[in-house]
Formats: sequence, C-alpha cells, structure tokens
Amino acid sequence: MNGNLNPLQLDAMREVGNIGAGHAATVLSQLLDKRVLMSVPEVSILPLAEACDVVGGAEQPMVGVYLRVFGGAPSKILYLFPEDNALFVANLLINDPEKCRNILGELEISALKEIGNILTGAYVYAFSNFTGIDMFSSVPALAFDMVGAILNTVLSDLGEMGDYAVIIETKLTACDESIDGHFFLVPDHGSLSTILEALGVKNGCQKQSGSECPKS
Repeated sequence: MNGNLNPLQLDAMREVGNIGAGHAATVLSQLLDKRVLMSVPEVSILPLAEACDVVGGAEQPMVGVYLRVFGGAPSKILYLFPEDNALFVANLLINDPEKCRNILGELEISALKEIGNILTGAYVYAFSNFTGIDMFSSVPALAFDMVGAILNTVLSDLGEMGDYAVIIETKLTACDESIDGHFFLVPDHGSLSTILEALGVKNGCQKQSGSECPKS
C-alpha cells in the first residue's frame, strides 16, 4: 500500500476517527464532569518526512502521547497537542486551583498520561471494533519536546522516512476552549492494507451486499 488513499478510503478512515473521537469525548466528559466535544475535521496520509509540517514545523514544542499497537494490524500511535493546550487539559483533571501550575511537573504529566490513555485507547478501540481486527495496545508513554525530536524518538524503529502515517486531525472542545490535536496512526508494513480490507475499501470501492470489489 503506497501513500495514496482515494476519497472513499479517506472517508472510511474519517468515519472510524469520528467514532474514536466520540468515544473519547464520552469518557472524558465522565472523567472531568464537564461537557466535552470532539470531532475529526480532516484525515490525510503523508510521508513521515512531511509530518512535522502538519503541526507547525520540526521546532514546534508539543506534548506527545504514544503507544504500540499489537494484534492483527500492528502499528504505532502518536497523539500530539500544543503545550498550552496540554496544560489546560491537565488542569481540568487536577481541578484544584492551588495545585494548578503553568509547568509540566509530575502532577501534570500524570494527568496527561491518564487523559492520553483515554484518547489513544478510544482510537484503538474504534479501529478494532469497527474492523473486527484484534488490536491491543501497550501502556502509553508521554514526551514533551520539539515535534522533530518526538517523531525521531517515537518512530525511529520504522526504518526509512519513506514510511507513511495516517494523520487524523482532531478538535476537542471543553469549557469553551478549543484544542487542536493530531492523531498519527503509523501502520507496520502491510497493516494499512489489512485495515482498509477490513473496512471494505482496500481497492477503492465499498463492498455491497451481493457484489465484490475487483481483485488486485
């Protein structure tokens, strides 16, 4: 599978992304005891070499939550969002004015790991549930650094930078604050084809009852 997804395939990925976003918003609303909305305005697929440009450049400071996905479609998942947004979300969970600070200390990092676990877990669940592929994830880790450094660290074992990432842009809204994030799904070799086939759009057409897509 190369880096070119047609509109039908992107729509299928966007649909799964919206399911994951909806699940994440529900769990976060319960955890924070606040109304949380989450949507997926855009889905794209790009070479990893161009991934930094999507989030503002390699030197842009970001918080990243990342994990490994095992099972029928092994992949890596990385969720990136800006430092100020990360602090806002962390303080929502801490919910104690005396403890809230504008730095990423132990308390804030612990809160972000919990929230990151919910966000990334929701997407793993959505992909697994929607495709029927068994997928389970490692415990999420958190990094705070420039985007280029995070990508180099998290994705370093993927080989050449010719590998592709499915990038799901997300918009999370809580307490009238809008938070833009980027969810990176970096499939291992062959995993993207497995996911698309399970979605019924591997060859660029949607399977219908009583009909088949052309064989590749």
